[in-house]
Amino acid sequence: MSFFAVLFALLIEQLKPLPRSNPVHDTLTLWMRWTGRNFDAGRPHHAWVVWSVTTLAPALFAWLVYLALVHMSVFLGLAWNVAVLYVTLGFRQFSHHFTDIRDALERGDEDEARRLLTEWRHLDASELPRTELLRHIIEHSLLAAHRHVFGVFFWFVVLSTVGLGPAGAVLYRMAEFAGRYWAYKNRTVGEPINERLMALSQRLFGIVDHLPARLTAFGFAVVGNFEEAVSCWRRDAGLWKHPNEGIILAAAAGAVGVQLGGSAAPGVTPDRSKTFDGAGSGEMDAEGSTTGAVPLPGHLRSVVGLVWRSVVLWMLLVALLSLANILG
Repeated sequence: MSFFAVLFALLIEQLKPLPRSNPVHDTLTLWMRWTGRNFDAGRPHHAWVVWSVTTLAPALFAWLVYLALVHMSVFLGLAWNVAVLYVTLGFRQFSHHFTDIRDALERGDEDEARRLLTEWRHLDASELPRTELLRHIIEHSLLAAHRHVFGVFFWFVVLSTVGLGPAGAVLYRMAEFAGRYWAYKNRTVGEPINERLMALSQRLFGIVDHLPARLTAFGFAVVGNFEEAVSCWRRDAGLWKHPNEGIILAAAAGAVGVQLGGSAAPGVTPDRSKTFDGAGSGEMDAEGSTTGAVPLPGHLRSVVGLVWRSVVLWMLLVALLSLANILG
C-alpha cells in the first residue's frame, strides 16, 4: 500500500499541484500561532508542551483517522494516505521557485534571479556574484527536495510499515515546519518568541531528520558518482554548521562534481558554512568548499536529474519490498 500511496500522491501533485498561496500552508501557520499563544508562557517546560501539541497531535490525529477508515475499507485507508501525502509530499511545493529562478538565469536576468531567491529564502542576495548565486540556488534546491520529498517519503514508509498509516509523513512535515516557523518568526517578523522553543524545535527536527538525511545522501551517491559522493560525504560534510544539511550537500556535490559550501556575500545565510569572509569577485572562493567544478547553469539540470533518479531508485526499492511482502 505504501508504494501505491506515494505513487498516486506524486502523480496527482504533478497534475494538480497546490497553489503557491494555499489553505494548507495558511492552516499550518494558524495552528503554530494558536499553539504558541495558548500553551507557551515562557517557561522551559512549555517549549516541550508547545512542540508536542504542534507536532505530535496532528500525527496522532492522522493515524486515528487512518485506523477508522481502514477498519471500514482498505481502499478508504489508501485514499486517506494519498490525501495526506498530497499535502505533505511533493516537488511542486518548492519547484516553482527553482523553475522561475532558472528561467531568469537562462534569460540572462541575474537581478531577477537574485530577487526571486530573496523572495523564496528570505535572505539578502542582492550582492551575490554569479557563481555564489548558482551555489545558493543549488544548495537550497537540494535541501528543499530532501525536506519536501525524501524526508516525508522515508518517514511515511517506515511508520506505515508498522501500521501507523500517514503518521510518519505528518510527523516529519510538522517537525520541519515548526523548526522553520519559529526561526523565521524570530529572524524576519521580529516578534518576541520563546528562545527555548525555537532551539528545541530545531534540535528535535535534527533528530527526526537524522536518518532521512543519510538515506537521501546515500541515494544521491548511488545514482551519481558514487566514489566522489562518498569521499565528499566523509571529507566535507563538516563544512556546514548543521550536520544533516552538510551530509546531504556534500554527497550531492560529489555526485554531480560541483563546488558547494565556501564563503558567501555579507548577510547571506551565515549558518550555511563555517567560512564566511565574503566574496567580492565573480569567482567562487574555493576555500572551505567541496572539490569539483565552479557552479555553472548546466549544474542546475544535473541537480534536477540527480533528484529524479534518486526518486526512481527509492520507489523501485519500495516496490520490490512490497512485492516481496506480498509473495512472502
